[in-house]
Amino acid sequence: MNRKAIAGLYAITPDWDDTARLLGAVAAALAGGARVLQYRNKHGDRQRRLEQALGLSALANKAGATFIVNDDVELALEVDADGVHLGETDGDIARARKRLGARKLIGASCYNRLELAAPALAAGADHIAFGSVFASATKPSARRAALDLFAQARLLNVPLVAIGGITITNAAQVIAAGAAAVAVISDLFEASDVAAQAHRFADLFV
Repeated sequence: MNRKAIAGLYAITPDWDDTARLLGAVAAALAGGARVLQYRNKHGDRQRRLEQALGLSALANKAGATFIVNDDVELALEVDADGVHLGETDGDIARARKRLGARKLIGASCYNRLELAAPALAAGADHIAFGSVFASATKPSARRAALDLFAQARLLNVPLVAIGGITITNAAQVIAAGAAAVAVISDLFEASDVAAQAHRFADLFV
């Protein structure tokens, strides 16, 4: 089964309408060492989302990075993404697996609940995200996931993604706890030098 990896710096795009600005920042993040890219846009119209996803897919492919679309199976198929990420209200995992086939990746949000992981994997997910690990400006009311959740979830033997409030100053402790990837929005894309910041995150995995 030819799947790309879920590991390292997992860059999640900010909700920017300016496509040129978005693509430029993502290109910098990939140049700096981001290994996974997730396109997340809850507000854009369909045409803009398609345009952005196509551009991001091309950048990720050129960099050899894994490209994931958040919560939209049809858009993922349309741009030939490497997979999708689904939250608890984003659709049925088993249905998504049937639609995507065996080769595509499916990530599932399990928030702060380990008991959600096994059913998600049984339904067809192949990696799991826990969070918010720290307080997050993007989702200030998000449920908080304790770091020891990653140690407990290692028995699942799948990649574990940490998300929520992760910065260059706290990412190392998340990795030490067992996260294969750290998902970052603000502390990456709001940096004055996105490529340099991505490189700092990537160095934590060396």
